[in-house]
Amino acid sequence: MAMEVTQVLLNAQSIDGNVRKQAEESLKQFQEQNLPSFLLSLSGELANEDKPVDSRKLAGLILKNALDAKEQHRKFELVQRWLSLDAAVKSQIKVCLVNTLSSTASDARSTASQVVAKVAGIELPQKQWPELIGSLLLNIHQLPAHVKQATLETLGYLCEEISPDVVDQDQVNKILTAVVQGMNASEANNDVRLAATRALYNALGFAQANFSNDMERDYIMRVVCEATLSPEVKIRQAAFECLVSISSMYYEKLARYMQDVFNITAKAVREDEEPVALQAIEFWSSICDEEIDILEEYGGDFTGDSDVPCFYFIKQALPALIPMLLETLLKQEDDQDQDEGAWNIAMAGGTCLGLVARTVGDDIVPLVMPFIEENITKPDWRQREAATYAFGSILEGPSPDKLTSIVNVALNFMLTALTKDPNNHVKDTTAWTLGRIFEFLHGSTVDTPIITQANCQQIITVLLQSMKDVPNVAEKACGALYFLAQGYEEQVHHLH
Repeated sequence: MAMEVTQVLLNAQSIDGNVRKQAEESLKQFQEQNLPSFLLSLSGELANEDKPVDSRKLAGLILKNALDAKEQHRKFELVQRWLSLDAAVKSQIKVCLVNTLSSTASDARSTASQVVAKVAGIELPQKQWPELIGSLLLNIHQLPAHVKQATLETLGYLCEEISPDVVDQDQVNKILTAVVQGMNASEANNDVRLAATRALYNALGFAQANFSNDMERDYIMRVVCEATLSPEVKIRQAAFECLVSISSMYYEKLARYMQDVFNITAKAVREDEEPVALQAIEFWSSICDEEIDILEEYGGDFTGDSDVPCFYFIKQALPALIPMLLETLLKQEDDQDQDEGAWNIAMAGGTCLGLVARTVGDDIVPLVMPFIEENITKPDWRQREAATYAFGSILEGPSPDKLTSIVNVALNFMLTALTKDPNNHVKDTTAWTLGRIFEFLHGSTVDTPIITQANCQQIITVLLQSMKDVPNVAEKACGALYFLAQGYEEQVHHLH
């Protein structure tokens, strides 16, 4: 069978359904009849430079699926099955896998990286394969760049598969050193630098001790920040992904880097390509999440209490952060209101603005109001929509007292816009904003009612009329009506 495995693997990818089905049957039979021999022939195929890339890649994927599964009980079975294989068979398979990391075919290398990590995920916790990390680290010093790249990719997958307590600190230090060196601006090969940056993302959970050491942390942060300036877009994106992860994992260690990180993120948000700019905004959303959690946990009624581990990064950044986020709101896509799953700079900026409002409360209102007032009546739909979106985004967080008088003025304007604005985007966002007004500023908890006998009928009339509008506007109008009714229901409960 080993002789024909190449052809069977190629047939399993045939466009002819019958050929494919027959090949899949043969592979299944081979696996059931003689598992050790099946796995050996797959690893041999993957490692063989003379074989076609397509058969090598599939051999690697089947091997990977023989080691791991999504369902827990199945995964447990596969792990036990691997552990009970003959040691000599496992050893031969592992040699093939590690050798494939130096293959000239990138698909074979990349597949082998994943399989090595899966085997390591099973064996390292059992104190088996102790020499793996050492041999990978030796590989890093190999000259061909593709070997270095595949090894870094493997280290990244490895960190994803195992928990930090499986690797001792000495090896963690060596892995981090190798990864951070690979990320360095002095690394001439972009593939190596990208693999290293992605590997760091997975290795951050292992770096607790290193982030507690000022010098090591400074070095890691410097290299990550430099990588956000790489000429290669994928490296910049991966470096910002590292910053986002660091912001939640090591929030309490960030104070001395915040000014630099602000400058880097602001530049990316204003000038960089969308995938990079989105991650730069995500950094600030992540800091908001951390601070919201801390402030909720400690209750909002402390003043200058030294026990509260909040650094108020958002509050300090407000004067610069808010203008940056408001600018993003004007970068809408023409058809985003039609696309359920749309995600772009304007939406990310609005989401972040909403998190900032929840983090700092009243302080955001005077910083956003001038933008709303200036843009809400402009002839360009983008300006009207951005102003409406900004308004809707800051309704959760600030106290009702701070917002009620503004909302009272805005309400009539919004109701008119919902029926008369010529642009669907603006109507969509207006209906969403009305829903947020009713959700957060109407009901038993609010002292000054926004909805009165005088305006209630008009509101309902407008919302019912909007339900006949295009589907995306109608859906938001239904949502607004729901929150309107819910607020009254709360009041009724309150009275009883």
